[in-house]
Amino acid sequence: MLLATAELLERNDVDAIEIHTSGRQITPFEELWDGLGDSVRNLRLIAVSLPNNGETTIPSMNKMYSIMEPHLSCFNLWQLDGRPMSGDIGRGATRESIAFAVRLAAAKDRPPGFLQLAGGTNAHTVAGLKKEGLFQTSMTKNTTDEKSTANSLSSSNSLIGGIAYGGYARKIVGRVLNSLQSQHGLALIEDHPDHLLEALKEAIALVGTVKCYDDPFLTH
Repeated sequence: MLLATAELLERNDVDAIEIHTSGRQITPFEELWDGLGDSVRNLRLIAVSLPNNGETTIPSMNKMYSIMEPHLSCFNLWQLDGRPMSGDIGRGATRESIAFAVRLAAAKDRPPGFLQLAGGTNAHTVAGLKKEGLFQTSMTKNTTDEKSTANSLSSSNSLIGGIAYGGYARKIVGRVLNSLQSQHGLALIEDHPDHLLEALKEAIALVGTVKCYDDPFLTH
């Protein structure tokens, strides 16, 4: 499997990979990274996900970064799984994810890289980040050196590079798909414009708070 992944990356048509870790065992991560070899030089982004392991989190991140750094020529991102695979919709569900981000954004000994929230993220996440002063949009100067650009963004505000809405996004769009199935059985949503539009509205309402664009369904 690892050889197949490296061969796929060598084709130079994959922009990003995400490496899931426990944040505890460094040896398997090092073996995986070494197995990928020079193929990672074709990537534009490398994401590493990890849960909150308390005081050992940042030391583990630094160890993993030291392993990656010699072959790292692109952006790197740390996906913070505050409450892995929850999909909860309540305001309280996102607190662990935000608290994890607040702690790492304030840590001066963290390794370079953007931070992305995951696990427990939902419709309340952006509001929670704004409350903590960790959400803003900013422009960066164009540069061909992606690694330098990432390292130059040193403020805690700019470090929040994204929000992953896995379980929660599946839940809200799943409601539309369930409605489609109950009315039409096994069917393609593309063949039912009303349901497709409803799914798009749900998706845009969610990611629009991160992308900071107006909802075209509400403004036109």
